[in-house]
Amino acid sequence: MCAIGGLIDYQNTHPWNDAVIKNMINSMIHRGPDQEGICQNNHCLLLHRRLTVIDEEHGKQPMVFSQNNSEYTMVYNGELYNTQELRKELKSAGYDFSGHSDTEVVLKAYLCWGKSCVEKFNGIFALGIWNSKTQELFLARDPMGVKPFFYAENQGKFIFSSELKTILASGYIEAQADLNTIGEILLMGPGRTPGCGVFKGIKELKPGYYGILSAQGLKTTQYFKLEDAPCTDTFEEAVAKTRFLVTDSIERQLISDVPIGTFLSGGLDSSIISAVAAKHMQERGKTLETFSVFYRDNEKYFKPGKFQPNSDHDYIDIMVKHLGCKNHKIYIDTEELVEALFSAVDARDLPGMADVDSSLLLFSQEIKNHVTVGLSGECADEIFGGYPWFRDKSIRESEGFPWAQSTKWRSSFLNDELNAKIDAEAFVKTRYENTAKLADLTATNFENKDDTTAKKMMHLNMVWFMQTLLDRKDRMTMYSGLEVRVPFCDKRIAQYLYTMPWAYKDHKCYEKGLLRESVQGMLPSEILWRKKSPYPKTHNPGYLNAVSQRLSDVISDPNAPILSLVKKESLENLTKTTLETPWYGQLMTVPQTIAYFLQVNYWLKKYKVKIVE
Repeated sequence: MCAIGGLIDYQNTHPWNDAVIKNMINSMIHRGPDQEGICQNNHCLLLHRRLTVIDEEHGKQPMVFSQNNSEYTMVYNGELYNTQELRKELKSAGYDFSGHSDTEVVLKAYLCWGKSCVEKFNGIFALGIWNSKTQELFLARDPMGVKPFFYAENQGKFIFSSELKTILASGYIEAQADLNTIGEILLMGPGRTPGCGVFKGIKELKPGYYGILSAQGLKTTQYFKLEDAPCTDTFEEAVAKTRFLVTDSIERQLISDVPIGTFLSGGLDSSIISAVAAKHMQERGKTLETFSVFYRDNEKYFKPGKFQPNSDHDYIDIMVKHLGCKNHKIYIDTEELVEALFSAVDARDLPGMADVDSSLLLFSQEIKNHVTVGLSGECADEIFGGYPWFRDKSIRESEGFPWAQSTKWRSSFLNDELNAKIDAEAFVKTRYENTAKLADLTATNFENKDDTTAKKMMHLNMVWFMQTLLDRKDRMTMYSGLEVRVPFCDKRIAQYLYTMPWAYKDHKCYEKGLLRESVQGMLPSEILWRKKSPYPKTHNPGYLNAVSQRLSDVISDPNAPILSLVKKESLENLTKTTLETPWYGQLMTVPQTIAYFLQVNYWLKKYKVKIVE
């Protein structure tokens, strides 16, 4: 995994500014601590920082190859999981290879198949390829949006990067917030509208898109989306195919030249991945390393709830014994969890999921002491229908984002001036409708409301909620140079499951029933039929007290940046409320909402965000 960045300026006829290069490349070091690469000519500057995972010698970037009197230069962040098949196909087409890196395969796939190469890739990627002959930049992002790609156009320059901070480091884009930015932060956050970089003037290349930049501008094209199709498989056939797709995806993602491990919570998704990985390791005479996160004194204060019915401890122990793996239990203290809220903003460049972010950041720092690559269970819930809102009838039958039914409450925090300028209900409704109408239902029987609703819900979750979690996973882990792969986020799995009848997914009225049935015999029964429990959060009342006190301290300063957007009395009431109103998803209730406002204030101050019209 790596960080990529670049500047294209069709008016540039002189050497690039050394300070610009230094600022941009230095902003990328955390993502790529192992190697640095810079390539520049009159119109194109390409930057790369590398975290070495496969083929240290022959995977260096920017990678250059000449063909048909043109020089092609590529920067690439990602991993291909069908490298061997593509290399074999490319060899038969006459291409030779100097090493075994997937980077070389990606570049030569583009030379062989052009822009259609992305349709052949099974993997996660963000890339840019400069053609010296045509003076064009080809850019692309993986189908599921696992790897980030931001860009901006200003002062005749096209700037792109893996993270927002690199674009800001160029000096050509200021950290500005307009009404749209404020709406994204306070009405949608920590989610983001697809294609939106939140800061004014910064955009995101959407998942499943490629683009071609020329002197005439950027033209983007969608090459992947979920397509509806009749399901002709019996339930038994669906079970067998799901088992194959899931295990195949996990096994492909275990390839690495550096130490690798798995996240293990004792839940269904991480346990499946760990079971396949442990078997893979055992066949090679190795022991799998697994990693589990805990909060100091959490058992003392844990109370079962609707979304978190039980604690992970016992289930992790069951899986460790079952797998014979080496488990690392990592404990996080309340104070360091609070302190890391601000490092999490540094990592994401935006306010995020509060301690849900900061805990992963701290967790990842410890994991990096043992392995360089980890596998995690994200995305199974979006694809297999695991979230509570897939089954809650009142939510299923209502319009709007199921994980954020709180627009009225959110808008109550806006100061009077902003409330007069932003129609909160319309802001959110427009984004919901723009997404919902794009769900492909061409093969769906509309008389079956469950199937229609389930497909709409899956589409909505993958475009919005899943992207928030993928943002979290990428930024919090790469902040410590830890590469984390997400095997369930495989385009083959997503496409196949999109066509499944809801009755298959809801087998035995269990969330992810089809997935559970497909891994029969792989897991202990206590794990196989364990009720879904989300990523663990702290239940220590000391956390609520700490963030409440910090927010009170912040708003006691009349010059606090947050007060330019939010009513002081609303924040004061938030620190005193006994209501458990959710801000976002299952995990962000009052303590996390307070922490989110702390992050917003820090973000405005740290990034010197200028409020503009």
